[in-house]
Amino acid sequence: MKTISTTFAQMTAAVPPEIRQEIDLEFAVSNRIEELMKKYGFTKLQLAQKLGKRPSEITKWLSGQHNFTLRTIAQLSAFFGEPLVWA
Repeated sequence: MKTISTTFAQMTAAVPPEIRQEIDLEFAVSNRIEELMKKYGFTKLQLAQKLGKRPSEITKWLSGQHNFTLRTIAQLSAFFGEPLVWA
């Protein structure tokens, strides 16, 4: 008898390692942005206004499904005065 967890495990096992790594990094950046927002007391709307972005873009960033450019990561790191990622 198949279960949802078995099927999910089979599906994720078929994902190439580089894609899994990409997804992990997307979520790590997203989690870091959320962490910094909480630390500095920003709502999504406030962050969007301060960065000149639409609130929907901030929502996408926080979803973990945004493909961040190095430029965006650098801009956010400069804005918060803290790194989003460590090299």
